[in-house]
Amino acid sequence: MKGLKGEIDQRPKRFYQQADVAPANDGWAVALDGKPLRTPAKRGLILPNRALAQVLADEWNAQGERIDLATMHGNRLANVALDHAPAARADLVAEAARYAETDLVCHLAERPGELVRRQDEAWAPLRAWAETELGVRLIPVEGIIAARQPAESIAAVRDHAATLDVFRLTALVHAIALFGSAVIGLAVERGRISAVEAHRLSLVDEDFQISQWGEDAEAARRRKLMLAEAMALDLWFDALRTSETD
Repeated sequence: MKGLKGEIDQRPKRFYQQADVAPANDGWAVALDGKPLRTPAKRGLILPNRALAQVLADEWNAQGERIDLATMHGNRLANVALDHAPAARADLVAEAARYAETDLVCHLAERPGELVRRQDEAWAPLRAWAETELGVRLIPVEGIIAARQPAESIAAVRDHAATLDVFRLTALVHAIALFGSAVIGLAVERGRISAVEAHRLSLVDEDFQISQWGEDAEAARRRKLMLAEAMALDLWFDALRTSETD
């Protein structure tokens, strides 16, 4: 099958009728036409609760004639959480802490005044929240040269990340990388803001530039993909927060 420009569609054809969830091994499995899914490493795809399993099943059910793996953000996170995160916990925790050393919400413009105002309005409340709720006090600076952040604040990020199970930790690190900020990622993981709101807050600088010079097609495409990732993170964290287990 060829696309609009004549290229061959490499996406696999849909081979199942229905995705469902079912209890399995102290968790919940996703099954395609009754056959439980496995991860790329051949582990059972077992989720901690029904709500999260349903998020993954919904992605399978949303596929059309062909399976677009790029749209299946929840399934991708689950595979990472099950296949990669258990052996890489220390690395994931360290990665979360590293972002706090050069956090987006600490890099303020010197000018123009309107951009400075937008940054302060968007990021100051999050810095205050991180300090109050998590003990993460980060020092804002003007310009791109990072300030040396308090060691105890970096440790606080590390300590918090280390308490999370693999499903929360995987999504936290993904959120931090997506938004370029440990503070914003933590605010999403803790439910302080939604990931969709985090998407907006992480693009303050870019939005200002667009207001001045306009937006090109490639930037618009990238932002659209980023928004889709953010929406998937909201589904993921909302599911993890539910108390439903049956």
